[in-house]
Amino acid sequence: MNIAKIMKQAQQMQKRMGEMQEELASREVEASVAGGKVTVKANGAGDVLGIKIDPAVVDPTDVELLEDLVLSAVKQAISQGKAMSQQEMSKLTAGLGLPPGLGF
Repeated sequence: MNIAKIMKQAQQMQKRMGEMQEELASREVEASVAGGKVTVKANGAGDVLGIKIDPAVVDPTDVELLEDLVLSAVKQAISQGKAMSQQEMSKLTAGLGLPPGLGF
């Protein structure tokens, strides 16, 4: 077992993972609810980038509905971003032979 070789591979993997995280932060996902009345954009880093709300769902007498729609769309967008991130990271770590639970 060559420790220097293992350390070099670990450094290369760390560099690739950093590059992948930067790439994922630049990739966007979009989630819509209520037939597109509320749309949320997020990135692979889990950041919400934007929210669009159709004026048709803005009802001052039913603010709770709008809150629920926005929350649902945000959760979906973040979930999609995380799923994209996990899928890409698992591709990166696929050949490492990591024990279960240590992969992405």
